[in-house]
Amino acid sequence: MENVPSDPSTPSPALSSLGSSISASPIIVAENLTKVYSSGRLKVSAVRGVSLTVQPGEFVAIVGPSGSGKSTLFYLLGGLTQATSGRVIIDGVDFATLDDGQRTRLRKHRIAFVFQKFNLLPTLSAMGNIEIAYAVSGRASGPNGQPLDLKYLDHLSELLSIQGRLDHRPSELSGGEQQRVAIARALITRPAIVLADEPTGNLDTKNSDVVLAMLRKSNRDLGQTTLMITHNPEAAAIAGRILYMRDGEIVREEKGTPHDA
Repeated sequence: MENVPSDPSTPSPALSSLGSSISASPIIVAENLTKVYSSGRLKVSAVRGVSLTVQPGEFVAIVGPSGSGKSTLFYLLGGLTQATSGRVIIDGVDFATLDDGQRTRLRKHRIAFVFQKFNLLPTLSAMGNIEIAYAVSGRASGPNGQPLDLKYLDHLSELLSIQGRLDHRPSELSGGEQQRVAIARALITRPAIVLADEPTGNLDTKNSDVVLAMLRKSNRDLGQTTLMITHNPEAAAIAGRILYMRDGEIVREEKGTPHDA
């Protein structure tokens, strides 16, 4: 079985060199993925034989209409649900070889999630939400634990334009600011991979543009691999590569037209 690091502070190879050229070894591999949901005699194939690879540092968008299977594929790639058949390999580790505890540890160590709903705790400040995410990751615990890097947080705050907003509770922030705090919460653990599911779905056009620019900028400046799910082809265009899904299959691939933020 592949090695899953027990020490959450162990750096991922994908982040060993920020801004380095894309490696020849994929960080995400999906091989003939299938997901079938059953309800009595009814069987629904949400994902049908999908295969794809994503290189370290890439920004890839998966776009498709509602019911295309893109969200199910997102959950499969993030280890949030198990495939009916096929394999998902994340940073060299095959999800199928892991038990529930090992899958959870791999997600906490190597993958960060950004969802359509901001999922910020309303009773905590933005800073408190970021701190609790770091604590849950386990990076501060154990003999090799590392405290939250405030200098890195300052860098993220500047990158995401939320300086001066970290003492505010979610109700005191705009939708765009809440999503940018959610992105900072995801990035503070220095994940190898950022998976974003409709990250602009609850935002107006202006805030959507800001959040998309921040995702692109964090991908470029921090070297994190980013995979974004969206129904919006205009949002997908910021990615370096776009995969189109329909009826559970990837039907087309094209290059994006990213603009530096």
